[in-house]
Amino acid sequence: MRKTLYIIGLSALVFSCTSQQNSKKRQYIPRTPVVKPKTAVKTTTTEKPKPQITNDHGVEFFTTNIADPTKNDNTVSYGSIVSAKPAGYKVVKTYFPAIAQNFRQKYLILHYTALPDDKSITVLTQQAVSAHYLVNNTGDNEIYQLVDENKRSYHAGVSAWRADKNLNDTSIGIEIVNMGYTADSIGKRVFVPFNDAQVKKVAALAKDIITRYQIPPTNVLAHSDIAPTRKQDPGPMFPWKKLYDEYQIGMWYDEAVKQSFYDLATSTDFQLKYNDPSFIFNVQTQLQKFGYALDLSGKWDDSTKKTIEAFQYHFRPQNYDGIMDAETFSILQALIQKYPVK
Repeated sequence: MRKTLYIIGLSALVFSCTSQQNSKKRQYIPRTPVVKPKTAVKTTTTEKPKPQITNDHGVEFFTTNIADPTKNDNTVSYGSIVSAKPAGYKVVKTYFPAIAQNFRQKYLILHYTALPDDKSITVLTQQAVSAHYLVNNTGDNEIYQLVDENKRSYHAGVSAWRADKNLNDTSIGIEIVNMGYTADSIGKRVFVPFNDAQVKKVAALAKDIITRYQIPPTNVLAHSDIAPTRKQDPGPMFPWKKLYDEYQIGMWYDEAVKQSFYDLATSTDFQLKYNDPSFIFNVQTQLQKFGYALDLSGKWDDSTKKTIEAFQYHFRPQNYDGIMDAETFSILQALIQKYPVK
């Protein structure tokens, strides 16, 4: 009996231990959910195809603008595309053209030759001066091209306008056959007028150039504007207002605005303060602000007088005496207001 009880007790103990072990094995352990990565969905963007480069007998051209013209960007190439030819390598145009580009041609500068037709051609083609175009005075419908627009002609010399200098680098030059001026008995310059046929040629040529290169009105200038202390061309007989009115070329002031500045100037002591250094300094500052390269000396020095004279050639040609009178000052103020530096 005792043996039987021992066996029963031992069996109960074994069962109890086994149950505890099974209980431990079955204890619930929470599992961290496994998040399977989502398969990335490939999106395809359809890039707008670029216009093709045209090839004519091995010479490449690109004649479409795919850039934003409101930002003054332009991808057109006027003329053939010039490319490098590195030895052992091939230059390809798989991604041509980039949209971030524009033209080097920022200015259009007008001149007169001060020579007759035949001598103008000789000097501009055989000597150390040139221009991109020459407008003759023979009455025909021809305009002579002397230099590729993509190349630098030697027409501007030492020059400046607003923030730019050495304008040969960034301009196209037009020479107009005209005899310039002679001096009268008191030494005053008397300029030769331009005939209507020439003016029409210049207007058509200038309009084409400024349209293609997006040249703003502030950058259509006289040689005397960019080199006022040494040049007079194309002089006061060149019809800038006619080009502005009839062809929308270049700058001109608004008469009503000019008149308001004139009324203000004449109602003050304009003449009394004329020789005041602070007034002279202000005049020089305004000329410089408009675009002329001029030192601020506070004196009516020779360079200031010549700069005023150049300004009058362009914008007040009826009287180009180099004196900053109330009308000249009012025109200057009206132009600064209309064409501020950006």
